[in-house]
Amino acid sequence: MPAKRRIGMVALVFFLGVVLGSVVGEVIGLLLPEGEVLRDLFVKGREFQVGPVFIDLIVFTFSVGFSLKVNLVSVLGIVIVAFLLRWYC
Repeated sequence: MPAKRRIGMVALVFFLGVVLGSVVGEVIGLLLPEGEVLRDLFVKGREFQVGPVFIDLIVFTFSVGFSLKVNLVSVLGIVIVAFLLRWYC
């Protein structure tokens, strides 16, 4: 049972950190002027995509896809959320 909680906690920290970091990075990007190196450092990142995968079940068809954009602030967000959750839990 503890192994399942640990994997779930890692997934939670990763997800919350990426979301928090991406939001903060985009806000910083809005505040800094266009074309500045510091803005590019905070806003630009790597994007990882899976899909879209189309599934046809004759009665209905749906597609599934996933995209994740990670930038410098997202990595810092993961570290901060991991520290906070470790401190509270």
